Amino acid sequence: MQARRWQPDVLGTGYESTELSIGRKDEPGRVATLVRHLPEDQASMPGQAVLFIHGWSDYFFNTELAEFFTGLGIAFYALDLHNHGRSLRTGDLGGFVADLAEYDAELDASLSAVTEDLQARYRGTAPKVAFMGHSTGGLVAALWASRHPDTVSHLILNSPWLEMHGSSFVRHATYSMVEPFARWWPQSRIKLPERNFYWRSISASAEGEWQLDDALRPPLAFPIRFGWMSAILAGQSQVAKGLNIGVPILVLMSARSLNGPRWREGMRSADAVLDIQTMAARAITLGESVTIEKIDGGLHDVLLSQKPVRELAYSRLLRWLRGYMLEQGTGAPGRDDA
Repeated sequence: MQARRWQPDVLGTGYESTELSIGRKDEPGRVATLVRHLPEDQASMPGQAVLFIHGWSDYFFNTELAEFFTGLGIAFYALDLHNHGRSLRTGDLGGFVADLAEYDAELDASLSAVTEDLQARYRGTAPKVAFMGHSTGGLVAALWASRHPDTVSHLILNSPWLEMHGSSFVRHATYSMVEPFARWWPQSRIKLPERNFYWRSISASAEGEWQLDDALRPPLAFPIRFGWMSAILAGQSQVAKGLNIGVPILVLMSARSLNGPRWREGMRSADAVLDIQTMAARAITLGESVTIEKIDGGLHDVLLSQKPVRELAYSRLLRWLRGYMLEQGTGAPGRDDA
């Protein structure tokens, strides 16, 4: 087997990325991008790895998250999905997908690449791999875990987009309006107000503290298209029916939502994107072992919140990891973490 080519990543020292070819007959140039963190002091094969999947109109940039996991002896990888971030090519429709199952090819490829990479670097037994998904990436990860039982070891969801704002009635009403257009004009744009409230809350160029590449994560996000909206609604409909995921699940979310047509200062300490009440209601139906952690003051991505808030979020995450993924008192990946 030909060795995979890794190259220096835009995140700098300690980060590399590789392109995954996932082309189809109708889109031969389609690619995804896998990013890895290489800690300086990791000398033995980790028993556990995490693969992170970003949200809508986003890319992986949170080095603090990567270094949190590798500091625990857990290998860390992140995937920029096709038509997003590092994987976006000239002429691509940013973020567009007509069926969330289209992501299966890159999730398959990334899981294989993670296993190959770790075995090539350490020549040991392949580790277990957990999925971690944010927002739309959380919906994608949950649906994947349901369709592919016994493939991932754990599921960590950060503000997953499991239901529309308000209730399932909103989803049904939206679907009835969207579906005829999605069937005939899937790539046509839905005319909605453009807002940058979430970007404003995280970007160092505005009210936040994170250095974002606006070419990889546009401030106003990608245009929403009928086919993409239909795919999201169909995925949420599957969640509403129950997924019966068999692995331990952690759901991190803000303690409150704050939406509206105008920027408000409170959006710096709330989920300004999703409805946490419908999120929590759907989360408890994902599987038999679900832990929900509500983080006071958390943003839509709770791990991008102000430092004291995300320190709380990381402490809750660590507590769960110690219960399910880490051997008590050692910081090493546990052997009995089913």
